[in-house]
Amino acid sequence: MFRTSLRSVLAHKARLMMTVLAVMLGVAFVSGTLVFTNTISGALEKSSAKGFDHVDVALTPGATAAKGDQVGKPVKLTDATLKKAEKVPGAASAYGVVSGYAAVADQDGKLVGNGFSTQGGNYWGEKDSRYPFKAGKAPHGANQVALDAETARRAGYKVGDQVRMSVDGPVLTPTLTGVFTTDDGNVAAGGSLALFDTATAQQLFHKSGAYDEIDVKAAAGTGQEQLKRNLDTALDGAAVHTDTARQLADDQAEVISSSMSSMKTMLLVFAGIALFVGIFIIANTFTMLVAQRTKELALMRAVGASRRQVTRSVLIEAFFVGAAAAVTGLVVGIGIGAGMRSLMDRTGAIIPDGPLVVSVGTVVASLLVGVVITMLAAWLPGRRAAKIPPVAAMNAVHAAPTAKSLVLRNTLGALVSAAGVTAVLAATTMSGDSGQLPMGAGAGLLVIGVFILTPLLSRPLIAAAAPVLRVFGVSGKLARLNSVRNPRRTAATASALMIGLTLITGLTVIAGSVQSAIDKMAADSLKADYVVSMANGNFLSPEVLKTLEKTDGVTATSGLSNSPSRIDGTTEYLTGVDGRTITKLADLPVRDGRFTVGGTDVVVDHDTAKDHGWKAGSAFSVAYEDGKKQRLTVAGVYEGNEMMRGIMLDAPTLNPHMTDGASDMQVMLKTAGGPSDATKDKLTKALGENPAVKIQDRQDLSNEIAQMFTLMLNMLYGLLAMAVIVAVLGVINTLAMSVFERQQEIGMLRAIGLDRKGIKRMVRLESLVISLFGGVLGIGLGVFFGWAAGQLIGNSMSTYALVLPWGRMGLFLALAAVVGILAALWPARRAARLNMLTAIKSE
Repeated sequence: MFRTSLRSVLAHKARLMMTVLAVMLGVAFVSGTLVFTNTISGALEKSSAKGFDHVDVALTPGATAAKGDQVGKPVKLTDATLKKAEKVPGAASAYGVVSGYAAVADQDGKLVGNGFSTQGGNYWGEKDSRYPFKAGKAPHGANQVALDAETARRAGYKVGDQVRMSVDGPVLTPTLTGVFTTDDGNVAAGGSLALFDTATAQQLFHKSGAYDEIDVKAAAGTGQEQLKRNLDTALDGAAVHTDTARQLADDQAEVISSSMSSMKTMLLVFAGIALFVGIFIIANTFTMLVAQRTKELALMRAVGASRRQVTRSVLIEAFFVGAAAAVTGLVVGIGIGAGMRSLMDRTGAIIPDGPLVVSVGTVVASLLVGVVITMLAAWLPGRRAAKIPPVAAMNAVHAAPTAKSLVLRNTLGALVSAAGVTAVLAATTMSGDSGQLPMGAGAGLLVIGVFILTPLLSRPLIAAAAPVLRVFGVSGKLARLNSVRNPRRTAATASALMIGLTLITGLTVIAGSVQSAIDKMAADSLKADYVVSMANGNFLSPEVLKTLEKTDGVTATSGLSNSPSRIDGTTEYLTGVDGRTITKLADLPVRDGRFTVGGTDVVVDHDTAKDHGWKAGSAFSVAYEDGKKQRLTVAGVYEGNEMMRGIMLDAPTLNPHMTDGASDMQVMLKTAGGPSDATKDKLTKALGENPAVKIQDRQDLSNEIAQMFTLMLNMLYGLLAMAVIVAVLGVINTLAMSVFERQQEIGMLRAIGLDRKGIKRMVRLESLVISLFGGVLGIGLGVFFGWAAGQLIGNSMSTYALVLPWGRMGLFLALAAVVGILAALWPARRAARLNMLTAIKSE
């Protein structure tokens, strides 16, 4: 049986090629995902570990616990803490670390680096071995800075130049005194690092007399754990965390692994989808292969082979196919992983350098996936072939599936589909978190149920295309009849395309609806012409608000500051606004009372008011960040949204209680002429053309939020394209097999007058009908799932409403048609080139 199976594989190379490709693509996706994520994780971990080479134990500030009316306060690491650490037994040296955001602009005024990768820090002095200088000297004084070598190169700066930069709003132009090298992971990943002397860094980053971290180096003969115990003893009672460098590296590696797991899971889900689609193709292929070898298998049964041996021969054949596909897929996947890594570098992603990681686990997983998936898909056709009586098979009298089996299949499909629809509809009535699991399970059941029912659905839906097919005469009529001749085969072929288009359509519906909701939210809740903020989300300098208030054409401004407080034993964040102008800058529907902010009058969003049982006129006691208490009155309850929510009070009331000084996260402003390019240019110049500051109108804000969805959607399109490619292979495979089975029939059609063009047209129309059938089912299911998921999103986004992207859905249907036409090119040409006499004599 083994030799027979091997000969069968070697004798029919062409007919198994599409199956090998389908499995190979799925395996390549799995192996590529594992290689890519392992490579990124390894590079991040290696880069992170380098950052702990100059420290044995790190001290970081903790915080006092929030109790009663007391807000938990962060503990500061001061010079006193530093001196105490230096005197601990076993400590060789200690230095304070100050860090913050420092945006460096190049010679053209553009930001170097991206977002949080643009960092600033302090140079401790001659003993600071972290940053060896390759040119110039260390910075001293408020008007000097040093840059890492790569940033200096990219920005075009050399020692002695004036560097244009910003840390919290105002533009700074310190002199570049030195260029240094560093192992910092952010710099290795394309970020930037600017160093100041310690006093300047503390002043710029608003940490006067304090450090973000104190790094202690152990003396010779003292281990990290011993030094940690000595520090814990010396700092007994202080809310300071002590961690060894080894523990910090391990914790960082765990964080990196955890952050990569979500990406790995998402990529593997799409690899699973591609494999799931591939299962239909494999099962379809082996069903047709077994049907073509019915007499051969029957003869084997007649000469003594058992049913188990027949099934085993099919599985052995599948093993060879799966093994070949798995090995090829692994090699291709390694290439995909390397390509994705290179692509991230070119798109400016923050990823350090590192070698390509191909682990033993990746190799084993790829081989197992390829072999097991193929053998599982081939098991049912093999088992079905073994059940055919030998005499019936040799006489070619084995009948098609009985009416009883079709009734059973349709009944099962109806029950599974009904269960799926019920679960999805039930999930739409739940909250966002609790409804996710039942909706996912219901969606899976519905897809399976529709797949089971596809043979039943194929007849009426394909029959609907009959008026169009009649235009093509005999070829069109034959194409329709061929499409419904074997409903199960048509179902398996169409289902592969259906799954891909279901996901693509569903994601497009959700993304379009969310985009519309965000646009509506921005238009409805904001009256402000512009919102000003830092590029990395940090606090703005108070100078920014003062500068904007004095700018010509600005008619109203309001900063938005945030501060923690304790109310009724829980922590609530307060938002400080300008009570005189907030109604000119924001338009939030009032549910109860009036929108008045001033003195002790505050406004509260509906959800917060509901949690505390407040209404207009309610009074409550608040304990501010500095520990002082005050009685506030709810003037009104408004409808909050993702842009604005919480407890709003007048900035003059809140600011005196903010322990680190009043700082705005954003500044909203209204202008006399409304938003325009000229107005934006005026505001940009007023703020010194600062690369670290964003000036956005309502459309900019909406686009920024939507950009995340667009980026994710485009990535998902790319991933789902794999499933569509696999589906294309399935259509080609099915048509090629169908042509092979119908050689005699095609020969007869040629003999009675159907020319080669007619044969080609017949096969192409058959492919087109099957592809459009799968496309209609996929788009229909995608719209349903998009609507259902939108019901969950609508529970937390009041402006959400279903938006059907008719243009894109039409494009997807056209894509299905293109898939059908392209997939039929080779099978149609093969059918047309058959020798009619040879074909008529074939069995």
